[in-house]
Amino acid sequence: MISPEILSPAGNAEMLTAAVRSGADAVYLGAKEFSARRNAANFDNAELKAAVEYCHIRGVKVYLTLNILIKDTELESAFRLAQRAYNYGIDGIIIADTGLAAVLHRLIPELPLHASTQMTVHTPSALPLLKDAGFCRVVAGREMSRAELEAFCAEAERLGLETEVFVHGALCMSVSGQCLLSAFLGSRSGNRGLCAGPCRLPFSAPGGTGYDLSLKDLSLINHLDDLREMGISSFKIEGRMKRPEYVAAATAACRSALDNGYVAEELDTALKNVFCRSGFTDGYFTGKTGREMFGIRTKEDVAAATGAMSFVHEIYRSERRCVGISAVLSVKKGETLTLTLDDGENRVTVTGDIPQNAVNKAADEKSLIAGLDKFGSTPYTLEDISVLCDDGLFVSAAALNDLRRRACAELDSRRAEVKHPQNSAVYNPERKKGAERKEPLLYARFESAEQIPDSLNGISAVIFPLENEPYGLPCGTELIADIPRGTISDKAIAERLRLFKSAGFKTAMCGNLSSIKTALDEGFSVIADTGMNVYNSESAAAVSEMGAERVILSNEVTLSDAQALCSPVPKGAVVYGNIPLMLFRNCPLKNGRDCKRCDRNGFLTDRRNTRFPVRCRMGYSELLNSVPVWLADKKEDIKCLDFAVLYFTRETKERAGEVIKAYKNGHACDNEYTRGLFYRGSL
Repeated sequence: MISPEILSPAGNAEMLTAAVRSGADAVYLGAKEFSARRNAANFDNAELKAAVEYCHIRGVKVYLTLNILIKDTELESAFRLAQRAYNYGIDGIIIADTGLAAVLHRLIPELPLHASTQMTVHTPSALPLLKDAGFCRVVAGREMSRAELEAFCAEAERLGLETEVFVHGALCMSVSGQCLLSAFLGSRSGNRGLCAGPCRLPFSAPGGTGYDLSLKDLSLINHLDDLREMGISSFKIEGRMKRPEYVAAATAACRSALDNGYVAEELDTALKNVFCRSGFTDGYFTGKTGREMFGIRTKEDVAAATGAMSFVHEIYRSERRCVGISAVLSVKKGETLTLTLDDGENRVTVTGDIPQNAVNKAADEKSLIAGLDKFGSTPYTLEDISVLCDDGLFVSAAALNDLRRRACAELDSRRAEVKHPQNSAVYNPERKKGAERKEPLLYARFESAEQIPDSLNGISAVIFPLENEPYGLPCGTELIADIPRGTISDKAIAERLRLFKSAGFKTAMCGNLSSIKTALDEGFSVIADTGMNVYNSESAAAVSEMGAERVILSNEVTLSDAQALCSPVPKGAVVYGNIPLMLFRNCPLKNGRDCKRCDRNGFLTDRRNTRFPVRCRMGYSELLNSVPVWLADKKEDIKCLDFAVLYFTRETKERAGEVIKAYKNGHACDNEYTRGLFYRGSL
């Protein structure tokens, strides 16, 4: 069995050094642009090239995080960044945007693509689509249980895909890639790499602690053997925004657990003290979700960090000698000194002066080995040496040191070389003329049959939740099954789709890759929902290639961006409703009460006393925005869309009818509302 790699974060050069010296097999880092941690120092072009060389000399792989949603106007720059990284010798790129992934796979097919956790992959059905899209590795969702991961890994192995799993670090309350909280509350988008972390501020559920969107940090270090048995290829540590000491402690702990089967008590204590939020949790993996998973950074946690620093500094103070080499030293009369170093793939030879006859003590094999084997300041460790030495010759310590220094520098250079041809492809996006502006069709999404008004005049399609019973719905209108964007079981989704098909549904609205695959397998036409994060023309084309016949654009797309976005299939947007801002596997209401006592009408209250509804959907729950988006009085602006979705959640039947009428007639809102991000956008 191949041992998994330990993959560590590097938000700057010091963190990179800490990771490598503490035992990382690979690091992931961001450039100055297009990274999900844009507030980290990150690496400019020269620093990125130097980082790849530094790591490759030490046998460590480097993955570039290009894991945010990309605007149409940014695609060319993002492609050039990925191309530069490939030409520098990067070992893979972590991607969140399906459109950018399609561009890279088309123009740099040799570049390894890793599907980011931002792509919301939780079940095996997504894997064939990712394989077809050119990915070689998938970062599994952090919310998966042991049994779910086992099934996931088995399918990934069957398809020849690697699986990467987070084993330590911060846990977002929301499923990655499905959070709009920071964007809607402050225009700082998590999907664009600038999350402001509002979830760590006070949000109160009835009976909760007051910090009911804040989870403890994840730690699966005690489960690494189980994960290795499943076939996990990469153990990932979160933390590009943390300190080098944290990276060192987490990396060293994972290294020890993987290699030795345990973590020494002093290191384990240091890891807890360097950074935690009221301790660690393995709740998703073990299936023990609920109140015990919640936690915050306390004053005691902060104070404990100070005492751990000196111990952790020692972990990465010196070079880690992790590259085994063999050496051949030739000391022959009348010939130049010759030293050859070989790492198994690269062989270098350097020569020195002709050795002199010995006046006092002559060199012998033992003294030459002792003088040569001083690689402590390098990443090399001498595993085998052969000395060819004539009698009666003298070799100075300075001569041996010079040979070793020059040979190591030559081997460094050879190991840092890019081994593949340079890529010179050019990305030329097609600039298609925009479609004629016309009034979009109206689709209405209802939470229940009782909510549907008697008259649906002007509504072209009714969207209905897959978890509800598909009966008593209006005839003569297209019926669309709304598959929850949080998927626990592909089988359960397939069974519900068969029921809906028997009730006359022919189309499914899919918010993740798994549901697209399942819906297609069950014979449904597919609409890519907002959870698919269609953010640019290339991502619209990519999901169309996957089988989507219509797309609903990301809730972060502005109307001006929507106008410019060229889609090969009809495009729509959610223009009314309390937008789902977060997607949870561990419901925040569980911090105050268990599911048995929940009336499914819960809410969270922020520090300004704003109430955000929480709803439950087939094993996941969602936080809804406190007020609805309203664009009824912007009829001219939404003509850039082919269809517009009215998203009803807690409205009464009467209110739903009033909203439909307002959107038909272009009325202003009669209540509190928001324009969402349609005009202000997000950073």
